[in-house]
Amino acid sequence: MRKEISFILNGNRMEMEIDPLLDTPSTAQGRAGDDRDKYGCGSGECGACTVLVNGKAVNSCLFPAVEIDGATVTTIEGLAKASGELHPLQAAFIEQGAVQCGYCTPGMIMSAKALLDENPNPTEEEIRHALAGNFCRCTGYVQIVDAVKAASHAITTKGEMRPRKAE
Repeated sequence: MRKEISFILNGNRMEMEIDPLLDTPSTAQGRAGDDRDKYGCGSGECGACTVLVNGKAVNSCLFPAVEIDGATVTTIEGLAKASGELHPLQAAFIEQGAVQCGYCTPGMIMSAKALLDENPNPTEEEIRHALAGNFCRCTGYVQIVDAVKAASHAITTKGEMRPRKAE
């Protein structure tokens, strides 16, 4: 049994037919040509596949695609401006050395985005709590936490960090 769904993906209206028992938002995004979020463990343990659904961070590997019907989904691809200017989180991750192998980066950034949207000036403890569902084996988290702090500062002070163009 297939189901027709429609949703907003990174500002674009999408309509597609899915198998509601098998598909996840990652599958729907892949069919829509947006495959920058990562598929990691497939069991909700690593956070690599984190996307925002109606502003809330979710592990897309566990989130049934039928649940995005009528929702707004934002992936890492939806953060940079149309001009190519990176979101402050993306720029901060680069400038703070929070990107190593890059596998966890989209999920980390999306979890941090959900946090900063809700609380633009979080404490270090709040940052660590928000990122607790995301695993990184390369950076040791110091640079990641520093990047979220730097992005928070840039957002709350309207841009102390230099904007960078997406490459």
